[in-house]
Amino acid sequence: MKKFNFRKVLDGLTASSPVSGSSSGSNSGGGAGSGSVHTGGTAGILREEIQETLTSEYFQICKTVRHGFPYQPTALAFDPVQKILAIGTRTGAIRILGRPGVDCYCQHESGAAVLQLQFLINEGALVSASSDDTLHLWNLRQKRPAILHSLKFNRERITYCHLPFQSKWLYVGTERGNTHIVNVESFILSGYVIMWNKAIELSTKTHPGPVVHLSDSPRDEGKLLIGYENGTVVFWDLKSKRAELRVYYDEAIHSIDWHHEGKQFMCSHSDGSLTLWNLKSPSRPFQTTIPHGKSQREGRKSESCKPILKVEYKTCRNSEPFIIFSGGLSYDKACRRPSLTIMHGKAITVLEMDHPIVEFLTLCETPYPNEFQEPYAVVVLLEKDLIVVDLTQSNFPIFENPYPMDIHESPVTCTAYFADCPPDLILVLYSIGVKHKKQGYSNKEWPISGGAWNLGTQTYPEIIITGHADGSIKFWDASAITLQMLYKLKTSKVFEKQKVGEGKQTCEIVEEDPYAVQMIYWCPESRIFCVSGVSAYVIVYKFSRHEITAEIVSLEVRLQYDVEDIITPEPETSPPFPDLSSQLPSSRSLSGSTTTVASEGVTKDSIPCLNVKTRPVRMPPGYQAELVIQLVWVDGEPPQQITSLAVSSAYGIVAFGNCNGLAVVDFIQKTVLLSMGTIDLYRSSDLYQRQPRSPRKNKQFIADNFCMRGLSNFYPDLTKRIRTSYQSLTELNDSPVPQELERCKSPTSDHVNGHCTSPTSQSCSSGKRLSSADVSKVNRWGPGRPPFRKAQSAACMEISLPVTTEESRENSYNRSRSSSISSIDKDSKEAITALYFMESFARKNDSTVSPCLFVGTSLGMVLIISLNLPSADEQRFTEPVMVLPSGTFLSLKGAVLTFSCMDRTGGLMQPPYEVWRDPNNIDENEKSWRRKLVMNCPSPSQEIGDHQYTIICSEKQAKVFSLPSQTCLYVHNITETSFILQADVVVMCNSACLACFCANGHIMIMSLPSLRPMLDVNYLPLTDMRIARTFCFTNEGQALYLVSPTEIQRLTYSQEMCDNLQDMLGDLFTPIETPEAQNRGFLKGLFGGSGQTFDREELFGEASAGKASRSLAQHIPGPGGIEGMKGAAGGVMGELTRARIALDERGQRLGELEEKTAGMMTSAEAFSKHAHELMLKYKDKKWYQF
Repeated sequence: MKKFNFRKVLDGLTASSPVSGSSSGSNSGGGAGSGSVHTGGTAGILREEIQETLTSEYFQICKTVRHGFPYQPTALAFDPVQKILAIGTRTGAIRILGRPGVDCYCQHESGAAVLQLQFLINEGALVSASSDDTLHLWNLRQKRPAILHSLKFNRERITYCHLPFQSKWLYVGTERGNTHIVNVESFILSGYVIMWNKAIELSTKTHPGPVVHLSDSPRDEGKLLIGYENGTVVFWDLKSKRAELRVYYDEAIHSIDWHHEGKQFMCSHSDGSLTLWNLKSPSRPFQTTIPHGKSQREGRKSESCKPILKVEYKTCRNSEPFIIFSGGLSYDKACRRPSLTIMHGKAITVLEMDHPIVEFLTLCETPYPNEFQEPYAVVVLLEKDLIVVDLTQSNFPIFENPYPMDIHESPVTCTAYFADCPPDLILVLYSIGVKHKKQGYSNKEWPISGGAWNLGTQTYPEIIITGHADGSIKFWDASAITLQMLYKLKTSKVFEKQKVGEGKQTCEIVEEDPYAVQMIYWCPESRIFCVSGVSAYVIVYKFSRHEITAEIVSLEVRLQYDVEDIITPEPETSPPFPDLSSQLPSSRSLSGSTTTVASEGVTKDSIPCLNVKTRPVRMPPGYQAELVIQLVWVDGEPPQQITSLAVSSAYGIVAFGNCNGLAVVDFIQKTVLLSMGTIDLYRSSDLYQRQPRSPRKNKQFIADNFCMRGLSNFYPDLTKRIRTSYQSLTELNDSPVPQELERCKSPTSDHVNGHCTSPTSQSCSSGKRLSSADVSKVNRWGPGRPPFRKAQSAACMEISLPVTTEESRENSYNRSRSSSISSIDKDSKEAITALYFMESFARKNDSTVSPCLFVGTSLGMVLIISLNLPSADEQRFTEPVMVLPSGTFLSLKGAVLTFSCMDRTGGLMQPPYEVWRDPNNIDENEKSWRRKLVMNCPSPSQEIGDHQYTIICSEKQAKVFSLPSQTCLYVHNITETSFILQADVVVMCNSACLACFCANGHIMIMSLPSLRPMLDVNYLPLTDMRIARTFCFTNEGQALYLVSPTEIQRLTYSQEMCDNLQDMLGDLFTPIETPEAQNRGFLKGLFGGSGQTFDREELFGEASAGKASRSLAQHIPGPGGIEGMKGAAGGVMGELTRARIALDERGQRLGELEEKTAGMMTSAEAFSKHAHELMLKYKDKKWYQF
């Protein structure tokens, strides 16, 4: 963690002689780089009035809970008494689930895949077997499970484990065919070993293969059934240490399951067959069936099918047994989906699944294997889902899953997090969303109901919003570290469905998922919701409780403006606003060709990427589309992705921008107020004067760029190519690239996996061969200078694509504009990266606040646009709104990420908003209705001076300006070697602070307005751009990101929540009495029955079995021993205090008990003495002398 030492800043600074004090923090471990704070300028009186209350003691980073489906699952286990479920994954994670609210995440430090899980039933412990041949014992009697013991096998690979009910001896099968036995209490290997060559017959010359099954007989615990891969099954007598019987089959075995009486067992094989074996006649199967095989003539073997990977044989007292298996379908049905087959009597039911089956378990009423099992449900673990089938109903319905396992129903493309929302929002959204829930679920309660969970002390409303690749948006209730879906909105319903063959003609920007959500903006107070999509559209939604049928209003905006750098610009020959009509359109591409993007020979122009529905559309209660805004093609050039979005319900205005310019739209009057290129926003005060040019006609290669690799990671079989600002980099193919276009080193770029991830880097090539004309063009630009560059927003990055980068943009700040070198370093496009509506001071001489739009660009420039709104509320619907650049410019280093404002007392100012009113409420009188606005203006003051702070954060630094003087009060250089991915001004403990997430994994918190660093933790190295795309901060010390394609990780940077987290988590283990075994009766036990129980301790203990070889396995003590048990006692200081008081009271009582014991001992000695004297006195007397 980086430490900062600040020098004291002298007071009484004046505007004529500003003094700055700065300090640099040491850079630890490639951290965020050196940080510095500069103060100075006027408004010293304003600065002294603010007392900052936040200190470093308020902050601590801690993971809280993980939501969603476990990514890449591999194993499944269930405790039938505690009724909790465990899922292991390929990344070494374990998720333990119980009743809603009981959801625990554990992680093996090695990261090795989990092969198998075994509960110690009703003991509060779990055994996991990993692919690195290590066994781990987890303690579940604490809210955060910890490893108590580990056992590492050195010479053999673990293939199967079995732990009998109420036993402390674990059977471990290996790849060599041997079976070892482990004491789960001490995790010490027993000397008792079943070698494969002793288990099989001596006449057998081939190795039986790995152990694929181990189970003790339900009838006799002293008999062990061992299944080998090649089809050999051995019934081993543990006492006599010999094989009692052997079974051979010519097909490989995948699984085995016992009949509860212990007289028969069933095997599943690789040819799709099931064999039932009787212990009395092991020479051949008692019954052989191929459930899905075609029936053949008598005497001929049935046709083989796909392997049956697992079978379970469960008996019922009042009906036929259940035979449940996965796989086994016929080979001629190649297109059929993965299935689970349920055989009950003569009925065969095939349940088709949406994803491949990883594992399944049958839930039974009893944990005892020698009783009627009475199955009531089947838990099916799929690759991307978890379902539970109800076996008690004939149609086998599924249970409604209470966990948020469908986050990834469509790949998540963006997230938003809102803490401390209006309390009525969750109830309103739930009441609307519950009407659209699916039907047909089982009417019984969710069977995984173990654990205990209570609401914590922090119960403020929290809402998470996720945008998805199919255009859907989901609202989730995230209060009290739980997650439940409230409402689902489908943005694709406002567009016409694309017919087959029209995709290439109407939407050439993207090949798949044209409705993918890219950005979200939500105002919880006014319930205005705005979304931008990958196909360059913006939709404004309003919330209503009533269903309506109306036409969707749409607007088309031309926002295509490009400029070209001048090698040797001269002020007199480079006017800032030349006549655009004199600019001839260039049709030359990078490859030197002169082709243009055309459809049927006609150049595309003024065509949107998607078609909005023109007929009246029925809109159910909830969010209803108010306005659709689409960017259109211009002269054969597709619209660029939207990089910034903001909405003001109080002003009735939506603003969005991309790398070409800015658009401002009035969604009340449905008119375009401003559509201007970035260069025009500067007017004549452009700090980087660039000559405008007409749009390039040949942008055919752009349709192949802008790939969203996060989607193709989730669907490896598909190539999700989506143009999005989150990955707007040029893709390079395998064609050779000239040396001039090689990657240039940049001091501001981070390299992950050998690729540049800096948002200030630019793409330069389409990967095609350059013609001779292009080579000369490259030489004209100079060595190492690409002929095509783009300005990228802070979110424009992708680590999976090799890209070409340029020199750091910050170097150009110190260069003269007249230099020919600096003109080459400048970006050819300046993207709009941040937008913010606020009541503020647009100019230096303003005395009162007015509606303003803050605009941040990828070059670190901040422009303030003045909004002139009608004064009267009635005129707002008819009078025009004036939008004009104010001429005010502020500058930072790096692309601008976020804005915020504070009043002179240090309170965070919220943007103005309109109080929500149902737009379709027919009960209210239209004439009496007026818009209720909450403006949040600074408090009026008679003093002359500044009245407002403006906080601006870029990808490199943060600045605090005082308005209206526009004096820079504080500057903090957050990073020099990396760049910020996400920055937000948040409220914690009723005070504002700046939270930043850096590309090198650092999370930093700074106080406001002084920008004092209060937290700098190297939390998470950026290894996946999914994290960068979805990381977001919110109030009350909360944050989240998409840790995998299927899971959301929530974390907190609040010390208070870290202290209270132990109380908020659920208990995995609750004291429950183990159910008693059924009384089998005298005759049943005598003639048919249960075998004698034998002492496993006597058989496997060190006294009789000896010690195992030290080189075979190594015992590793776990970190969850005493420390973990102490942590389970409670994480709150109050509990510790009560524990100390209880200990003192116990000590006092022990002292009193000790005194009483001493008194009793003294009395006993006196009594003994008197008794002895009395005995001596009457020793020699006869009986008649008494």
